Amino acid sequence: MLQTIIDAIRNKKVLTFTYDGHSRTVEPHTVGSSRAGNDVFRCFQTGGSHATGGHDWNLCTVSKITNLQTPGSTFSGPRPGYQRGDKGMMTIYAEL
Repeated sequence: MLQTIIDAIRNKKVLTFTYDGHSRTVEPHTVGSSRAGNDVFRCFQTGGSHATGGHDWNLCTVSKITNLQTPGSTFSGPRPGYQRGDKGMMTIYAEL
């Protein structure tokens, strides 16, 4: 699963998955290890639902993801507000 996310970032591929019971469509921007030692990724959500609304950016724990798919569509690049060197990660494996 981690390699799928890394490849999606490198190739600007949209991802779809289920997270906490909610279907999501996202543009992945950064993946790495959190301060707690979990693999996480920062993404901009373009479709689906949230447990709590009012935001487009998400920090998802990779181990909570199910049904990860790459539907084949791409995105053009970083969304406004994106910053390289995500402060929520101790180690970054891949980033736009």
